[in-house]
Amino acid sequence: MRPVGAELAPPAERADTVLVVVTGVSGGGRSTVARALENVGFYVVDNLPQALMLDMAELAFQAGGATRQTAMVLDVRSRAFSTDLAGAIRALKDRGYGPRVVFVDADDEVLIRRFESVRRSHPLQGEGRLADGIAVERGLLAEAREQADVIIDTSHLNVNQLRRRVEELFGDEDARRLRVTVLSFGFKYGLPPDADFVLDARFLPNPYWVPELRESTGRDEPVSRYVFDQDGAVSFVAEYARLIGATVPGFEREGKRYLTVAVGCTGGKHRSVAIGEELANQLRQAGLVANAQHRDLGRE
Repeated sequence: MRPVGAELAPPAERADTVLVVVTGVSGGGRSTVARALENVGFYVVDNLPQALMLDMAELAFQAGGATRQTAMVLDVRSRAFSTDLAGAIRALKDRGYGPRVVFVDADDEVLIRRFESVRRSHPLQGEGRLADGIAVERGLLAEAREQADVIIDTSHLNVNQLRRRVEELFGDEDARRLRVTVLSFGFKYGLPPDADFVLDARFLPNPYWVPELRESTGRDEPVSRYVFDQDGAVSFVAEYARLIGATVPGFEREGKRYLTVAVGCTGGKHRSVAIGEELANQLRQAGLVANAQHRDLGRE
């Protein structure tokens, strides 16, 4: 089925239409993602039934202009019309579109706190507990999570950090290039679930035990100098920059558009931050689109 009066165009022309499909768990931050996409020029359709995704794509293509960048936001309520997200994505690709699927996620404990803070029940909770509704939704969305091109875990992100992440992912004109996010973190706060590579910087001496550096961070020059004066630090970054650079052509051939390189130390304040900044800098010097983010900076 296609919109009345719409003429089929060659698939190559449809490929110029940028489609983003946003889904994920309730309370994960889909609304914030939608607003951020609007900020970078996307036409956003919220709560769209999956069965209407192809029709919406065709309307966006025919209208042209601003709608050539369209985001379709799906939540669990849209599954009342269709449960075949995989089929809907496949239909878009068969018609010549190249949709990018974004899945917004968060830890169960975080979701429960968010629902309790606004005194809302989960849409699938029924007569049970919040945890019951979250578990049911995760089961329904398991396939969508597996299909996602990028998973954004919002457990440790505030609204502004999430907005900046989306704007970095989709705000650049050359949105088809693979983007590398170098994400520093503290092992004591847990591994980032969306990491493609995990680097462990704990083999280096910890600046925390140097009194004059303890209150500084890896963004400060004295800490960075201390880290890179240690044996193995410079070669550690250089080797990983080379390794990541070597994988990029293959990832791009396979259609991957987002790569997350997680760099961890104990608390995510000193070593991982300094190395993350330098690694992102070397990747940019190699011609890649890369940025550094620091998940746990400020938590101590």
